[in-house]
Amino acid sequence: MSDQLSRVFAALSDPTRRDMVARLTGGDATVGELAAPYAVSMQAVSKHLKVLEEAGLVTRSRDAQRRPVHLEAEVFDLMTKWIERYRQRAEERYQRLDAVLAELDNDEHNDEHKQGLAGAPEEGTAS
Repeated sequence: MSDQLSRVFAALSDPTRRDMVARLTGGDATVGELAAPYAVSMQAVSKHLKVLEEAGLVTRSRDAQRRPVHLEAEVFDLMTKWIERYRQRAEERYQRLDAVLAELDNDEHNDEHKQGLAGAPEEGTAS
């Protein structure tokens, strides 16, 4: 699992490949369709697709004369589970920090209140 996760994150480290993945969320596309917005050769686009394919993010099929590229959404489940595990841990740490800060703030407020009372004249006495 971690090897595939490493390949997925490495594949998505490139902005062109991230853009291709984002575009494939709208549906399958051919290599030519994916290459259209980029000022790179078809060979360069094919290399990007090969990296995405090796990471398991896309597959290619044959549809008559077309060879559409298909996004494999299940791989995102793997990434999401990994990220979510660490997000939950971070959230728990932030909640503990918030509790400590609230307690410190409350203690500080109580100390200021006690100091204010100590300097105030008692009720019923002349000041």
